[in-house]
Amino acid sequence: MYVANRASDKITQLTDNVYVCRSGSAADSQIISDYVRYFLHQRTIQLGQPATVKVVANLARLLSYNNKDRLQTGMIVGGWDKYEGGKIYGIPLGGTVLEQPFAIGGFLLICTS
Repeated sequence: MYVANRASDKITQLTDNVYVCRSGSAADSQIISDYVRYFLHQRTIQLGQPATVKVVANLARLLSYNNKDRLQTGMIVGGWDKYEGGKIYGIPLGGTVLEQPFAIGGFLLICTS
């Protein structure tokens, strides 16, 4: 059985300056996004400054990799920070993180320039 939902947002805001493009299982990608947002909120409170795009991507990668046998989702994390500027990271099934000048996932193309 397959259930599709056209009302699901494919792009989710994680922080003020970082977004994630979700593909694959909507439930899996939503729970990863929710956990990343929760951990980033705690990190911002503790350190008093927002996370870089690289930190956000690595947190999503860590959650994906640690649950790779249970998740069916790929993500593209992109955003801007004051240290490295605009960055895009692809996180395919299995939890690898790849910094890229552009990324394609599902029907979305995201590029840094």
